[in-house]
Amino acid sequence: MDYPKLRGVSAFPTQIQGQQVFCIQDLQGFSQRAVFLPPPLFFIVSLFDGKHSILDIQAEYMRKYGELLYREKIEEIIDQLDAQLLLDSQRFRDALEKEKEDFGTSPIREAAFAGMSYASDPVALRGQIESYFSPPDGPGKPRLEKSSGTLKGVVAPHIDFQRGGPCYAFAHKEVREASNADLFVILGTAHREMENYFSLTLKDFSTPLGTVKTNKAFVKALSAECHGALFEDELIHKREHSIEFQVIFLQFLYPGKPFEVVPILCGSFHETIERSISPREIPQIQEFIEALRKVTQSGDREVCAIASADLAHIGVQFGDGAPASSMLSETKERDLEMLAYAEKMDAEGFYTSIHGEGDRRRICGFPSIYVLLNINAAKEGKLLKYAQSYNPETQSAVTFASLAFY
Repeated sequence: MDYPKLRGVSAFPTQIQGQQVFCIQDLQGFSQRAVFLPPPLFFIVSLFDGKHSILDIQAEYMRKYGELLYREKIEEIIDQLDAQLLLDSQRFRDALEKEKEDFGTSPIREAAFAGMSYASDPVALRGQIESYFSPPDGPGKPRLEKSSGTLKGVVAPHIDFQRGGPCYAFAHKEVREASNADLFVILGTAHREMENYFSLTLKDFSTPLGTVKTNKAFVKALSAECHGALFEDELIHKREHSIEFQVIFLQFLYPGKPFEVVPILCGSFHETIERSISPREIPQIQEFIEALRKVTQSGDREVCAIASADLAHIGVQFGDGAPASSMLSETKERDLEMLAYAEKMDAEGFYTSIHGEGDRRRICGFPSIYVLLNINAAKEGKLLKYAQSYNPETQSAVTFASLAFY
């Protein structure tokens, strides 16, 4: 630990009781707790890059603050961060190997966010989800009569329920009223770096509302059509919320009706922005899209696709030099222009609208929406709800929407 090194973290300024601090969060989710540091401590931790020794850090601190920094203080910080698995250390590597082994041998993907992002008690959770359908923010309770069967897929948010719950409800009300599907292909958004563009799992999904079966025959057929290592990144499913949150809403919609899911995590397509090429020009993406379309259309069961996708991430927390409050109006305009391509089922137009500005708005749901537009047999889409969530403490905002495809 003479050369301490942080793992992949995000760091951004925020305020606590009027005092500026820096928030450090684990991008991989191994550490569930955020760390808040005053500027001097953040300066020390910013030098945990594996290149600065403890002596180097002492010298840099003296140069900046004109004060002596004792080695014991740095070692104390190292121990605290290592205890939270935030450092690239033997402790973290041991924890990672154990987690891989435990997850690999379990047939169940256990709920990762019960009691944190949503209620862990089933009755309380049903009440929580039901509240999101209530006007004026929600669309009203879904009608329970026979579905029209015209719905082919939806885009729904994956932001936390507290901020986006009513927007989720617009998409899922349409699922309940306009789809006869009992198999849901959920295109989740991976928030951790993956080795591959897509990740599959055969594990069933458990939540406080019960266990939802994964359609293993579908997953195996999809994997057989592709050459990529589609299970290599399977561990990322353990802490990724974007599929779990859609499962919760589906369980609420169908409390007595069995249904199955196909959980697919979509990794970053940012390479296509950098290379100025369509995602379809990358062989692995093209192959996966064609395979998913083939397997989706080959069975007798009706399938509904759900893209679990947020939109823009703007403001100080995400690296912009200005607060998001100054960008909300323009962001809404650009978001709606982008979503207009989705409504027309124009996948390449959707991509081009993001590429044209270098993904300046950081559209995290770009891969899952793009895949949905390519595999969906729908003729048109409809924007159901658009929303923005602004956080004044971080001067940042996330935007999201619900769309339906018929």
